[in-house]
Amino acid sequence: MAAAAPALKHWRTTLERVEKFVSPLYFTDCNLRGRLFGDSCPVAELSSFLTPERLPYEEAVQQDFRPAQVGDSFGPTWWTCWFRVELTIPEAWVGQEVHLRWESDGEGLVWRDGEPVQGLTKEGEKTSYILTDKLGEKDPRSLTLYVEVACNGLLGAGKGSMIAAPDPEKMFQVSRAELAVFHRDVYKLLVDLELLLGIAKGLGEDNQRSFQALYTANQMVNVCDPAQPETFPVAQALASKFFGQRGGESQHTIHAMGHCHIDTAWLWPFKETVRKCARSWVTVVQLMERNPEFIFACSQAQQLEWVRSYYPGLHARLQEFACRGQFVPVGGTWVEMDGNLPSGESMVRQFLQGQNFFRQEFGKMCSEFWLPDTFGYSAQLPQIMRSCGIKRFLTQKLSWNLVNSFPVLKTVAKNRDKGRTNHSAFLFGFGDGGGGPTQTMVDRLKRLCNTDGLPRVQLSSPERLFSALEGHSEQLCTWVGELFLELHNGTYTTHAQIKKGNRECERILHDVELLSSLALARSAQFLYPAALLQDLWRLLLLTQFHDVVTGSCIQLVAEEAICHYEDIRSHGNTLLSAAAAALCAGEPGPEGLLIVNTLPWKRTEVLALPRSGGAHSLALVTVPSMGFAPAPTPTSLQPLLPQQPVFVVQETDSSVTLDNGIIRVRLDPTGRLTSLVLVASGREAVAEGAIGNQFVLFDDVPLYWDAWDVMDYHLETRKPVLGQAGTLAVGTEGGVRGSAWFLLQISPNSRLSQEVVLDVGCPYVRFHTEVHWHEAHKFLKVEFPARVRSPQATYEVQFGHLQRPTHYNTSWDWARFEVWAHRWMDLSEHGFGLALLNDCKYGASVRGNVLSLSLLRAPKSPDATVDMGRHEFTYALMPHKGSFQDAGVIPAAYSLNFPLLALPAPGPAPAAAWSAFSVSSPAVVLETVKQAETSPQGRTLLLRLYEAHGSHTDCWLHTSLPVQEAVLCDLLERRDPTGPLLLRDNRLKLTFTPFQVQSLLLVLQPPPN
Repeated sequence: MAAAAPALKHWRTTLERVEKFVSPLYFTDCNLRGRLFGDSCPVAELSSFLTPERLPYEEAVQQDFRPAQVGDSFGPTWWTCWFRVELTIPEAWVGQEVHLRWESDGEGLVWRDGEPVQGLTKEGEKTSYILTDKLGEKDPRSLTLYVEVACNGLLGAGKGSMIAAPDPEKMFQVSRAELAVFHRDVYKLLVDLELLLGIAKGLGEDNQRSFQALYTANQMVNVCDPAQPETFPVAQALASKFFGQRGGESQHTIHAMGHCHIDTAWLWPFKETVRKCARSWVTVVQLMERNPEFIFACSQAQQLEWVRSYYPGLHARLQEFACRGQFVPVGGTWVEMDGNLPSGESMVRQFLQGQNFFRQEFGKMCSEFWLPDTFGYSAQLPQIMRSCGIKRFLTQKLSWNLVNSFPVLKTVAKNRDKGRTNHSAFLFGFGDGGGGPTQTMVDRLKRLCNTDGLPRVQLSSPERLFSALEGHSEQLCTWVGELFLELHNGTYTTHAQIKKGNRECERILHDVELLSSLALARSAQFLYPAALLQDLWRLLLLTQFHDVVTGSCIQLVAEEAICHYEDIRSHGNTLLSAAAAALCAGEPGPEGLLIVNTLPWKRTEVLALPRSGGAHSLALVTVPSMGFAPAPTPTSLQPLLPQQPVFVVQETDSSVTLDNGIIRVRLDPTGRLTSLVLVASGREAVAEGAIGNQFVLFDDVPLYWDAWDVMDYHLETRKPVLGQAGTLAVGTEGGVRGSAWFLLQISPNSRLSQEVVLDVGCPYVRFHTEVHWHEAHKFLKVEFPARVRSPQATYEVQFGHLQRPTHYNTSWDWARFEVWAHRWMDLSEHGFGLALLNDCKYGASVRGNVLSLSLLRAPKSPDATVDMGRHEFTYALMPHKGSFQDAGVIPAAYSLNFPLLALPAPGPAPAAAWSAFSVSSPAVVLETVKQAETSPQGRTLLLRLYEAHGSHTDCWLHTSLPVQEAVLCDLLERRDPTGPLLLRDNRLKLTFTPFQVQSLLLVLQPPPN
């Protein structure tokens, strides 16, 4: 019989015809999809056990399991339901492929013979587990599996929407638990047809190859009878012919790498991530076994450390596949941290802890930084990466920009480097909540290894991708400075307690390391607490994950982070006391206090000293750089002040003036700043006719991402908060310190109190603020209009600073309406400027001449309680002549963040002041002093310094420690091959380029016995 004449084909109807042939919803009684599974039978027996705990397997299987059936509900949210699944495979299925089909809400993990073997998640397209590829005559017919089901989805348990706060009452259900025969030949045809459909849709109706794909699929439907498997080979041959038509030599190559981005915590708690890793990676192990060419890239040392601790068998398999080159650790960091908020030192420790872990557990370090999903990338990252052995960088987040799309590689159509390179990356797998790649994904990609009209797809590795790109590196463009993400700029402010915990813990660990190093150098008995410090650092690094420190997590996670900060604080304070005790050992003198300065310059400051009976007294103390001084005795508390004392005057109109001879501050009767004068020159810092310390409230309703985004239109809703006249009162009346305080009702539900403090000899005025905050979708900032004109403002970042525009000339400028900074920002013109310092804030902006510090937000998802309650923070204002560099803004901001420590000395405190280190150039900051990671006899210290002014400079580092040898090293503490530095009179000469970070190993002489 002659073949039917081809009908005139309509693209849309032909497409839909093929879609219905593979549809899981329509015509499954007669289409191909309906034949994917053949005979089925229920499981022999199903029983379950429900627990609020995340129990280890050994414990769970000992529990009391009760009979269960398909359709049963279990829960609530965050609980775990363990199912015992007893199976009997029918005799008639010999020779067939047999699957357990399991569908339930929640995330499942199959356990077989005491080991996890596969994840089962409807959302991750994993709903069957292969019991056997081909049931043999002698294979056992009965077996028992366990399925551990977490009562949460891949993306948490949001009530009504993904990012809503979790629904604590959510219930879960098992909808399928059965054995079934799997038809592998049907599966292969489905992969072919779905891929042809995808090509037809992707290339569109204007493309010749699109029609060829569609007509091939249509012809396959014609020849294939789902009820007659003998018709399948003809259909399969049509598909093979299409995929086998080769492309030309110029085809673009896509490097496809399996990946499974798992947020270390986000819409689920840290402990659930431990199980997400197991569910995802055990499935990947299965894929690697079945597909020797499949390569999986895996980041985040912390997650691998969890698997090592909780799933040692799985960890051993991952190490085995790493040796084969299929499992590739990438990233080099402890977690995928936020790229904006962590300090420079914290970023170094991410790499130090991460790279050391990868080397210990997998035999090699990572050569690429892998940060697909963070909220911006600091300008210091390239230098830090390079000094940690990393020359390559991968992200995909920059394609999220709302205003200006960033030129990144995104498969062919989106490839912004067309003509410059013919290679790009394609990461495949379910991510964020884990899940990872599926066999279907791998099979689709294999078919596209070289098909005409499409890019070549290689199952590839990061090494192959970057090597191919480096082959054309002279053609590629360079980006200088920060990669600013024009989205998620609310994360600089959301969850103020987390921001404060982060800043305080960075300070505590800095201080503990320095004091412990000094104790080590001065005391033969002192043991440096290296193991405990590593644990504390790892806790802090964990909280710097890009959905935790940013505040974009659920309440459960925020509470855990705050507990981690409490741990770091309490252990840190114990370690500070221990180091102080060691520093005081063996010194004659009265019992008392040790005043410690942990910064690398001499400081004279007012300090509140504890006195007997719980009282405090103010004293002006001078402490040398990175050293200590004895506390002044009560009799010597008020020496003749070398500087002018602070005068405090309240005028008849209730306004208050504070004056220390350096700056003069005037507050109006409601506590706003009407004048800030640099006394020596008489120069006014507040803009004419304007008022500083003005609190302002904005409506803060983003388009969707509540905790993440603040939109430009919030600026259109500005409302100044007006105070009540007469609330301003004098606090401390002058001498070494003067202050005034006031109360301010922000709204019917929220209020603040503030003490404005000026100390003797201090170049800045501090604003100690306490807020009781109970708002919804409001944003609180404080503004300072400056009598300064400049097209750009300067903001501190990690190990340095950068300029950003103060105008909205272009869309790139306008997109920076809310930016991030660390401890200070500055607006300067020639000869004069105004700096705004802070002790725990990150959101900021300067528009025109107005410096604005972002204080508190009130988003309602994914944490409905975020920021509600009491907050304490300090900011400070510092007018200066000359540049901010010459005026000392940088050390001032450090001093605000690293107060002098008054530590109780258990025995007599040293009678004389002592300094361990000092640096000759004000441009160089000695940031870190710690014990080296590998330290023979524990007597090697690591020093980290950086150039902070943006200048080429030489400087001398002076130390009073008994140094035997000094040698430069990289950030991973590997010695510089050029050998030791010349050490003369306890001094070393160092040379810096702008913002350069240098590390130094100091080998100490053995201590005297």
